[in-house]
Amino acid sequence: MIRALLRLLGVLFLAAGFILLMYDGAKSIADSRIYIYKLGQLWTDIHAASLESAQAKVQASLPAVVWDPAITTLLDQPSWLVFGIVGTVLILLGRKRKPLIGYAR
Repeated sequence: MIRALLRLLGVLFLAAGFILLMYDGAKSIADSRIYIYKLGQLWTDIHAASLESAQAKVQASLPAVVWDPAITTLLDQPSWLVFGIVGTVLILLGRKRKPLIGYAR
């Protein structure tokens, strides 16, 4: 059950990453410039207040090193890349294990 859920979430994340990649590509072709929709900008466009509250909670409960170089670096990455990597990891975690050959069960 959990593996099926992980695979489903992985496919949804991969689909979202593909949609964001197509969005970047179409916008870049239309304007003859390269556009990259960063994860931080996506989060701000969807719900800016939650980004600010997440920043406040992380800075209050964890060392300052966690937010400034670690999370800001993640938020500066292309959104399609982050969604694609998360989707791939979820699919790999949810895959069925290969049966062992030659071992009695």
